[in-house]
Amino acid sequence: MKINIKQEQFQTRHLGPDQSEIDVMLKTVGVSSVDELIEQTIPNQIRLQKDMDLPEAYSEFDYLRRLRGVAEKNSIFRTYLGLGYYDTITPNVILRNVFENPGWYTPYTPYQAEIAQGRLEALLNYQTMVSELTGLEIANSSLLDEATAAAEAMAMLYAKRKNKLSDTFFVSEQVYDQTIDVLLTRAEPLGIKIEVGNPAKIDLGAEVFAVLLQYPGESGTINNFRELAKTIKDKDIYLCVAADMMSLVLLTPPGELGADVAIGTTQRFGIPLGYGGPHAAYFATRDEFKRQIPGRIIGVSEDSNGNRALRMALQTREQHIRRDKATSNICTAQALLANMAGFYAVYHGPKGLRQIAERIHGMALALNKGLEMLGIRQENAVFFDTLKINLEESGLTIDQVRAAAEEQEINFRYFGEHFIGISLDETTHKSDVIDILNVFGSLTRKMAPPRGLFDDLESVIPAELLRSDEILTHPVFNSHHSETEMMRYLKQLENKDLGLNTSMISLGSCTMKLNAAAEMIPVSWTEFSKLHPFVPAEQAQGYAQVFAELEHALCQVTGFDAVSLQPNAGAQGEYAGLLVIRAYLHDKGETQRNVVLIPSSAHGTNPASAVMAGMKVVVIACDHRGNIDMDDLKAKCEANKDVLAALMITYPSTHGVFEETVLDVCNMIHEYGGQVYMDGANMNAQVGLTSPGNIGADVCHLNLHKTFCIPHGGGGPGMGPIGVAKHLSPFLPGHKFVKTGGQRAISAVSAAPFSSASILLISHAYIQMMGTEGLKEATRMAILNANYMACRLGEHYDILYKGTKGRVAHEMIVDCRGFKKHGIEVEDIAKRLLDYGFHAPTVSFPVAGTLMIEPTESENLEEIDRFCDALIHIRKEVEEIITGQADAENNVLKNAPHILAQITADKWDFPYSRNAAAFPLPWVAKNKFWPSVGRANNTLGDRNLICTCPPLEEYMEEAPTA
Repeated sequence: MKINIKQEQFQTRHLGPDQSEIDVMLKTVGVSSVDELIEQTIPNQIRLQKDMDLPEAYSEFDYLRRLRGVAEKNSIFRTYLGLGYYDTITPNVILRNVFENPGWYTPYTPYQAEIAQGRLEALLNYQTMVSELTGLEIANSSLLDEATAAAEAMAMLYAKRKNKLSDTFFVSEQVYDQTIDVLLTRAEPLGIKIEVGNPAKIDLGAEVFAVLLQYPGESGTINNFRELAKTIKDKDIYLCVAADMMSLVLLTPPGELGADVAIGTTQRFGIPLGYGGPHAAYFATRDEFKRQIPGRIIGVSEDSNGNRALRMALQTREQHIRRDKATSNICTAQALLANMAGFYAVYHGPKGLRQIAERIHGMALALNKGLEMLGIRQENAVFFDTLKINLEESGLTIDQVRAAAEEQEINFRYFGEHFIGISLDETTHKSDVIDILNVFGSLTRKMAPPRGLFDDLESVIPAELLRSDEILTHPVFNSHHSETEMMRYLKQLENKDLGLNTSMISLGSCTMKLNAAAEMIPVSWTEFSKLHPFVPAEQAQGYAQVFAELEHALCQVTGFDAVSLQPNAGAQGEYAGLLVIRAYLHDKGETQRNVVLIPSSAHGTNPASAVMAGMKVVVIACDHRGNIDMDDLKAKCEANKDVLAALMITYPSTHGVFEETVLDVCNMIHEYGGQVYMDGANMNAQVGLTSPGNIGADVCHLNLHKTFCIPHGGGGPGMGPIGVAKHLSPFLPGHKFVKTGGQRAISAVSAAPFSSASILLISHAYIQMMGTEGLKEATRMAILNANYMACRLGEHYDILYKGTKGRVAHEMIVDCRGFKKHGIEVEDIAKRLLDYGFHAPTVSFPVAGTLMIEPTESENLEEIDRFCDALIHIRKEVEEIITGQADAENNVLKNAPHILAQITADKWDFPYSRNAAAFPLPWVAKNKFWPSVGRANNTLGDRNLICTCPPLEEYMEEAPTA
């Protein structure tokens, strides 16, 4: 017997179909090989002529062993840099049951509320926590990071400003530098002026529309801005406060002090540092802004049975509806991290949070006391966790302190000629305080005695700045403090949600593919999770190697010269790419070029991003086959020839077709002096077979949470790096603290230099384990699976768009518009799919009344067939309604989804059987997923918006009478 010692390939685990299944699908599609199918699908003129240059694929074991060595190149010092990033303790019950649990990280954004009640409740908890701690009426369910949250606040307040001639946003000099940098990036294209200065000396002229304060400030000092807020309010100017969430457990909330908006990060609530992310930013404001607040809001409504049902509220603000009228391009939230932060508050409760906050403050007080013993001057009279040390009179230099600290593997913040910042956190121990003091003691030769250091600590926060209200009084924050209780609560919520660990999620354009365990594991490793984003570069060499390898791979995938990993989500990538184009054109002296052409089929974030980048949108029509109308494109290019900046296209198109005119499109734009921006949402159909660079694009963003396996997390995190052609590479985004970008870099687009750095490990792992052949095979299987489904479903539904040879790309649009005249909406079909145990495909995008379906390469034939069988059976149910066999109003589609309480109730008033409602096909019963609520009433919820946990009184029983 010959022995084969070849390692098992990861691609066999990632790809769903085996060879026997491939053969079945090829026969159904009517081709002899996958190669023949690809030839019929992708235009030959854009096919790659040579393979990507990537390392040989690693097995899972070998990759993790290699990465462990890379991880050891990171140095984990005790770090007290602060600036909005702090080491934390993630409760193990949350780490294991949420962060590392596919039941929480694989679900999609909760557009289908009936199968998302668990994470909707978790996000409602988060909103309640944010609202109560900030003292403001309404909060969204998270943004990307603190800096971009500040930028969103600026844009919202600018749009709502009382004096439309006001154009200045005043920013306190105590606001974090990375926030100011992102504000400068966002402000300039919109014509907003940023003025940075001392709030105590602020000139509130008519040109100022809003003020941003940091609370506590960058140096750690806490100022009472109540009087300033009153002065600001009297002049009809808005006040935004960037507030540290942990400090708000003790401090008077911004809303009580007079803020209109509070923003910040919830990273301190148990979220690992991760070299910058992912973390959940928060955004809270007054009720008057509820129609303008960016991002998503979770609201309380009721279902078709009159029971409480949660859903995403006020969805009319979504960019797919408002498009170029949107004031924000926010699409991805940070749902997974917001859920973790909310659970942190649930687990610790108000008493536990206060204990943590007091301990942090107490450690800072002890350190301050010790510094006084050493004769070291500390300038903050009022502080929470951060001390500002002035070495000017000490006889010490920053270089001396830095050398002594780094010898003990300690990082402080050094700024100016004489100043040191030290920010403590919940991981700080008494021994850490003593070690910090010993750094200074070793230089001053005055060793601080530890005795009495931690005794009789008296807060320096004055009474008028301390909270006077109770926080988090709702039962959910006061009921789950033992691990047993918390574990069961998390499981209870998880069971209400459908994720990839339940069944296939076929969302077109969203690419819900396998998020392999081997890709996820390193994110939790200490060497990656505990690194502050602003540590010295030599302490992050492991990350630097991962970034370099990932950038090289993404250049190979895109065919571009350079990549920026900074954009924090797909829409942020769009925005960054357009800013790079803008900077390039301005550098050439072509500042008048400000028109972006966008096909009518484009993602809604495209026009929103263009407007944010200071550009004007001109819509290009699509022809009857869903392709760009070349005559209209020519006419719009000619009409805008002197001002054309760019074209934004998605390829394959949002209609699921490889347009054969794409080379002509790119050439036409270049002939008229514009640049081609490619939306990378559909890269799952390109990788290894064609590329944006090969097609002729100049910029492309990559949704790493789609093509490159970062999980959707129930609504986030995402990542949106951009690749650019050589002439644009000098303009890639830079950063204040870490060298990134090109020689003429635009300012930062995210708070951290590599944004959500820790989850870049997931895409790095996927690429390294798949290799060139694996990535190419993934694309081939995605296209095969889609065409197989198109063939099966095409016998029962109209497939709206196909290529010239009758093929779809990696996704297809199923036309349900013809059913509307019979009273059947596409939503009815989507909700009925929930009864079969499947998440609905993308509904009414990009064409109203349709379903856009993408099977991905990770699903095998058995699961694909189940999904097809479900839709085919639903088509039979539709036909029964059309022919009058089923009641036009009281039928399985209109009443879907059916919940367990209905099926098991004594009373059954429907004209169809319980079995038809709950178990429409034999295999459904074997793995039945029960939606936890009936169809949610969106209209009711929008009319009566409730976006925090109901008040305590609703949970109190009426007192018994005698």
